[in-house]
Amino acid sequence: MRHGVKLNRLSRTSAHRKSLMSNLAIELISHKRIQTTLAKAKALRVYIEPLLTRAKTDNTHNRRTVFSYLQDKESIQELFGTISEKIANRPGGYTRIIKLGKRVGDNAEVALIELVDFNEIYGKTAEADKAPAKKTRRAGGAKKKADEAAPAAPAAEEKAAE
Repeated sequence: MRHGVKLNRLSRTSAHRKSLMSNLAIELISHKRIQTTLAKAKALRVYIEPLLTRAKTDNTHNRRTVFSYLQDKESIQELFGTISEKIANRPGGYTRIIKLGKRVGDNAEVALIELVDFNEIYGKTAEADKAPAKKTRRAGGAKKKADEAAPAAPAAEEKAAE
C-alpha cells in the first residue's frame, strides 16, 4: 500500500523523473499552460506549487533554491518577475488542471494544466462580469403601482379643498 506517499513515480528512474518535472515546470512557467497526460499534470502540480510559493518572496535564498530545481535563468526571471506579482495575494492553489479526454493514439487521459492567474476566461473580476439587474415581471406589479399612486392622490385632494 502507498499510504501518504505523495510522489508518483511515473514508471521512470529518479533522475529521469527529476528531469521530466523540471522541463515540464519550465514550460509551464514560460507558456502559462501546457497540455500533457493527467498523471504528469498531477505530479507537476505537486512539484511546482512549492516553487511558486517560494517565488512570492524575492530574495537570494529563494532564487537559489528554485534554481536548484529548474536550472533555467529565463524561467527564474519570469517566475520572480511577472508571475510573482500576479500570485502575490493568492494563498495557494496556483494551478488548475482541466481534463481534456483521451488521446487517440494510446488512449491516455490528457489534461491541460495552467496557471490560474493567467487565464483570461476565468480570471475576470466579478464586477466586470455582472450583467445589469434583470427586472422581474410579476403579477403583483400593478398592485405596487397603485399603492405608490394612492398617497399622491390625497395630497392633491387636500390642495383642491383649500
